[in-house]
Amino acid sequence: MDHAVIENDYHWMAKAIQLAKKGRFTTSPNPRVGCVIVDENNTLIGQGFHIKAGTPHAEVHALREAASNRKQGARGATAYVTLEPCSHYGRTPPCAEALVKAQVSRVVIAMTDPNPTVSGNGIRILQENGIEVVSDVMAAESAALNPGFIKRMLTGRPFVRVKLGISLDGKIALGNGVSQWITGPEARRDVQRYRAQSCVVLTGSGTVKADNPSLLVRPNEADFSDYPTDDIRQPTRVIVDSENVIGEDYQIRSDGHKTLIATVNSHSPAEDECCLTLPQNEGKVDLSALIQALGDKQFNEVWVEAGPGLAGALLHTGLVDELICYQAPKLLGDKGISMVTLPTFTALEQSISLSLIENRQVGNDIKFIFRPNVSHEAR
Repeated sequence: MDHAVIENDYHWMAKAIQLAKKGRFTTSPNPRVGCVIVDENNTLIGQGFHIKAGTPHAEVHALREAASNRKQGARGATAYVTLEPCSHYGRTPPCAEALVKAQVSRVVIAMTDPNPTVSGNGIRILQENGIEVVSDVMAAESAALNPGFIKRMLTGRPFVRVKLGISLDGKIALGNGVSQWITGPEARRDVQRYRAQSCVVLTGSGTVKADNPSLLVRPNEADFSDYPTDDIRQPTRVIVDSENVIGEDYQIRSDGHKTLIATVNSHSPAEDECCLTLPQNEGKVDLSALIQALGDKQFNEVWVEAGPGLAGALLHTGLVDELICYQAPKLLGDKGISMVTLPTFTALEQSISLSLIENRQVGNDIKFIFRPNVSHEAR
């Protein structure tokens, strides 16, 4: 392919990816998708992004704009889409058929649909109707938009991030439990945005008893500049509560927003729609079963704000995809509470090995993003 054509494809796909990012807070359980339509003169005639499940997809928004911008609409144009156009009827008609009907001549796709049962079907519909298809243009950048959706399509499980606010010496609180605030306002704002883009905020009963948190998105603290809907989409809170001790006197259960209690058979209230009854592992909720249950409920991304027990257990059982640490330049001393609780290791080979993916300064703190080197079931 001509170098100028390749360069041009990357230019427009980059714009489509930026559009897709605008839906990062609201599309769940659907993926974040952007679309750009360019005419034969390489002029932008339509663009759009998916905003919310049940509403038009990115391609439909872009096609409508193209139809309003020129008499022949998208006929003969090139469409750039960050994810293979859907080929099935869901809450909305197939986007592949919409592109065919609009008579585009060429479709450039960043990546194919990760759902193995439908992957390639959208491309096939386009090609069978004489439309040229180019794929794998900025595929890695497109995949980064939807880690949770992709993982759920491939494995049935959501993408799990564990967040920790720690001191320079790896403590999350003083010995007396005081932890507000180790990190600064900029780090807390970053956390709010992660909450906003997550489907679930997962915590433990110990954290709820100690802090009585809401774990909701606080719009004023998140300081959104481009939120695409009038109402903030709040994540579902999930409390790991093996003994069912968190009653409705805690704000997380009484504020009117959705909360699920993950408990075990012996403590499950009968016919409670707010209860996730799960198998037990040594008397506690089986965390692997919990993560699978969250995937079954079509949750894409799980954000964990919990104490050292739950955070450590998730890490030790190989259920964490990313560990995000906000490290403050403070020393809390050896009596402080350690960031995670783990078994006593007797050899370095037993330790949890991490790869540093990103680090940057956030206010006066440093943000580290790690990925475990080995994803595995319980050791």
